Amino acid sequence: MARLLVVDDEPDVRDLIVKRLTADGHDVLAAQDGAAALEAVARHGLPEAAILDVDLPGMDGIELLQRLRRERADLPAMFLTVLWDGAVAARAQETGAQYVRKPFTAEALRAGLERVLRGAG
Repeated sequence: MARLLVVDDEPDVRDLIVKRLTADGHDVLAAQDGAAALEAVARHGLPEAAILDVDLPGMDGIELLQRLRRERADLPAMFLTVLWDGAVAARAQETGAQYVRKPFTAEALRAGLERVLRGAG
């Protein structure tokens, strides 16, 4: 299983994601925003993949991924978002990351993560 970074500013959503991924055997590092995520990565090291909300306070998930990729250019990632207008879609597509729309099912989360991890291998 993988070591994952999960970043979502909604505590209930973040906790649900962490619970599901942990139940699937993953080691999960969770944060509520980009700044906390960068601090956690500085303390615990880079994850094998990242699952990021796009709409985060401060720096958004796309900017966070760009910053994480300064340390590891090929960091696999998936965005979870309710925001998917043309501008957001274009910025996210440029990263090459997968995405799953909110609200999502456990199956959609699992399938998206499998695509991300398969691409990383």
